[in-house]
Amino acid sequence: MRVITGTARGRKLKTLEGMEVRPTTDMVKEAVFSIIQFRVPCASMLDVFAGSGQMGIEALSRGASRVVFVDSSRDSQAVIRENLANTGLSKQARVIADDAVSFLSHATDQYDIIFLDPPYELGYAPKVLPLLDRLLAPGGIVLFEHRLKEELPETVGGLVLKKNYRYGKIAVTTYIHAEDAE
Repeated sequence: MRVITGTARGRKLKTLEGMEVRPTTDMVKEAVFSIIQFRVPCASMLDVFAGSGQMGIEALSRGASRVVFVDSSRDSQAVIRENLANTGLSKQARVIADDAVSFLSHATDQYDIIFLDPPYELGYAPKVLPLLDRLLAPGGIVLFEHRLKEELPETVGGLVLKKNYRYGKIAVTTYIHAEDAE
């Protein structure tokens, strides 16, 4: 796994071994950054269920101003910090040791880009999607990676589904504020 482009282009990223971690595939990562390419420079990003941190690190490498990484696993937090150090991107990053639902329930900052890649089949969508409306900055976008067969709601709070993208057995569903859809 490597950083695709930007200031850390080509840098190898460490990932955790085992069944508990499922890194976003290169195909999906490239597709996600194709979707948000013009939003990334100077953006603030929230990477929830961050794992190795590869999505947020890619955003920082492409010019995001800051990324907050959230993961409850101490091993994941250590890998994220190591990857940030190895790419020289630590200064623009913050690693939060917290459960996603707990963090999202109490967070107060707003973000231009919110990326979520929860463990599949554990029912996180109805738990976390309703918490995102107030955290998404005006004009921002939510990207939710999930199994293709998992149906996500058309609307949730003040967010509306913008588009579903399909990549084999994986989907990325995007949400924006309802007023931005008009």
